[in-house]
Amino acid sequence: MSDDKNKENKGHSLNPAASSEGMSKGLANYGDRGFSLFLRKAFIKGAGYTDSALERPVIGITNTGSAYNPCHGNAPQLIEAVKRGVMLAGGLPMDFPTISIHESFSNPTSMYLRNLMSMDTEELLRAQPMDAVVLIGGCDKTVPAQLMGAASAGLPAVQLITGSMLTGSHRSERVGACTDCRRYWGKFRAEEIDAEEIADVNSQLVASVGTCSVMGTASTMACIAEALGMTVPGGASPPAVTADRIRVAERSGALAVEIARKRLTIDKVLTEKAFENAMRVLLAIGGSTNGIVHLTAIAGRMGFEMDLKALDRMGRDTPVLLDLKPSGQHYMEDFHHAGGMATLLRELKPLLHLDAMTVTGRTLGEEIEAAGPGFKQDVVRTASNPIYPQGGIAVLQGNLAPGGAIIKQSAAHPKLMEHEGRAVVFENLEDMANRIDSPDLDVTAEDILVLKHIGPKGATMPEAGYMPIPKKLAMAGVKDIVRISDGRMSGTAFGTIVLHVTPESAIGGPLAYVQNNDRIRLSVENRELTLLVSDEELAKRRAAKPVVIPTAQRGYRKLFLESVTQADKGVDFDFLMPPMTGKVPKAK
Repeated sequence: MSDDKNKENKGHSLNPAASSEGMSKGLANYGDRGFSLFLRKAFIKGAGYTDSALERPVIGITNTGSAYNPCHGNAPQLIEAVKRGVMLAGGLPMDFPTISIHESFSNPTSMYLRNLMSMDTEELLRAQPMDAVVLIGGCDKTVPAQLMGAASAGLPAVQLITGSMLTGSHRSERVGACTDCRRYWGKFRAEEIDAEEIADVNSQLVASVGTCSVMGTASTMACIAEALGMTVPGGASPPAVTADRIRVAERSGALAVEIARKRLTIDKVLTEKAFENAMRVLLAIGGSTNGIVHLTAIAGRMGFEMDLKALDRMGRDTPVLLDLKPSGQHYMEDFHHAGGMATLLRELKPLLHLDAMTVTGRTLGEEIEAAGPGFKQDVVRTASNPIYPQGGIAVLQGNLAPGGAIIKQSAAHPKLMEHEGRAVVFENLEDMANRIDSPDLDVTAEDILVLKHIGPKGATMPEAGYMPIPKKLAMAGVKDIVRISDGRMSGTAFGTIVLHVTPESAIGGPLAYVQNNDRIRLSVENRELTLLVSDEELAKRRAAKPVVIPTAQRGYRKLFLESVTQADKGVDFDFLMPPMTGKVPKAK
């Protein structure tokens, strides 16, 4: 054997007991651990790796690129940059594919696949040898799925956001997905614009790869990930196609090597204080209502139960500071130019746990100080001049939602937030699609649209809570109407819309028994959602029409319907959740 070969093999061992790190982690079981390691190294050397390379800390990189997922269209460039960062820091990068979910390419719904992606992520982190992982995610359900899976797996982890798309231009008007998608489609339905113009704007709404350019669920989860301390500082806001985003990817790779060596596992970052910080940020950015469901699920994987009443109390003293669509006027690239999360966190300092640990090994307070003093900008408001005086999301309760419901008050019409009206009921999505545009639909602008059976078990919880304005009203100029359902809506949507009604109608929640012409009272000020029907009448309706809970015969759908929890528990699978050891936020 040559001297060089002897040097390369010096200190190298095929004894798996010698190390539980790197390539020796999680060996396949052949009844002989030494042989297991020997076989693993034989195969990996077939890819051209040397013993020297295999002795380094192994950093996994989730490859969520997909031709069906333009939100992750920059994944190849991000992986290349992460690998560079890993190698510069002395690690060995190993990218591997996982499920990739895009909101517009997920049938029946993206929420249906979120838990599957979390399981895929968790099990691959367990199955394959790695000392830390960089999770590449962007589109709505991918970041929560990855954080859920990583939380359960327990490894050191860094979240890398793919980044937002650039904005486009339509007839000199700046546009971006997907608030403007909904706005222009509303104009088209109301016949304010023609087929030619809607086709023209369709080519401008998504100007590049990347996630939605407004404060939809993707941008919300990017900000939440940074608030949780799971990204490199400044990791939330750089657009997908910028050099800033590539530099964030390189730093993420280097940081993954650092936390692998320090054994900074995810449980040291995802603490009660981190979740409370994330909730403050969710409220202050006018974030997506989906953010509550996802935060609840991530916290649940760490053994923390979401206290919706405490969250609502937190919202009363947390103003909306970020002037971003749909609550404001700007786009994500403007937020980045304004300093990104550092600017927002600096303004929120009095409300944050500054001693919360981040993935850098430093506290959130230390990272805010390291970001510098800030500069003049007009995207993040001061606490004395907010976009909205309270947090963007309010939690409602009442006999129509005993387990709670939510409304994005910062994107609702002020005159409709205290409202009593007559129910116009749609039994399911098909019923709504068949009747919503009928000229014979008995509806006025003062009524309340009610859509049933779109909760977790009813229809795997689609983003159909953003019910269209009935065409006869849209053509008369009506821009908003109170809408209530047990489903979700996109974070890019706007309007006076009550969501996540719990328990859902498909399992016999009170929503199932609402009838046409019932009166409903909504009071956001009093956090009230009341069906003005007596308990005796509701009991009669239940007895007359018992609910049949949906089931399936086989496959993932069977697993989903048997195991999925309600919205207030994060729509996670019950068997993936550990015993709850505390509540977040803590009641004061």
